[in-house]
Amino acid sequence: MGIVKIDEDLHEEIRRASTVMCRSINAQAEFWMKVGMLAEANPTFSFNEIVKMQFAAAQVHVQDLAVA
Repeated sequence: MGIVKIDEDLHEEIRRASTVMCRSINAQAEFWMKVGMLAEANPTFSFNEIVKMQFAAAQVHVQDLAVA
């Protein structure tokens, strides 16, 4: 585990988002960092494509609502 210095306004945004998403503040920050890293590595992918790719990697099967 390491310590990352971030702007106080960003920390407040993370705190609010973590409440909405039912994650800890650290888990929310980790999620945003991971998605950001994947977006930089795969600039042609949308957010939804990145999340779908992560679900597939974790073998999570989510039903497509368009098909349901």
